[in-house]
Amino acid sequence: MEATDKITLEIKIIDVLQTCFDPEIPTNIYDLGLVYEININEEANVHTKMTLTSPGCPVAGTLPPEVEEKIRNIEGVSSSKVEVVWEPAWSKDMMSEVGRLETGMM
Repeated sequence: MEATDKITLEIKIIDVLQTCFDPEIPTNIYDLGLVYEININEEANVHTKMTLTSPGCPVAGTLPPEVEEKIRNIEGVSSSKVEVVWEPAWSKDMMSEVGRLETGMM
């Protein structure tokens, strides 16, 4: 897979991540800063590292599988794996400017 293909695929993945929401917060998980890493290998297998706002998050059992499935369904993706990590711990400082504006956390 060429570098330009990886960039194009990563843009598609980010677009899809921006359709995933934590139901308690009216901002998508990408702009919330919950997605730490998107790795795409030569075979278009995608490994995503993400976190949740807290270990007791009520969507801990449903959000990561939803993200994994949405990425898997993108044209050009061979497989998708989501790994939930807790380090570094999420904080509002990880949010994008858009996320801060949407939540009023400026």
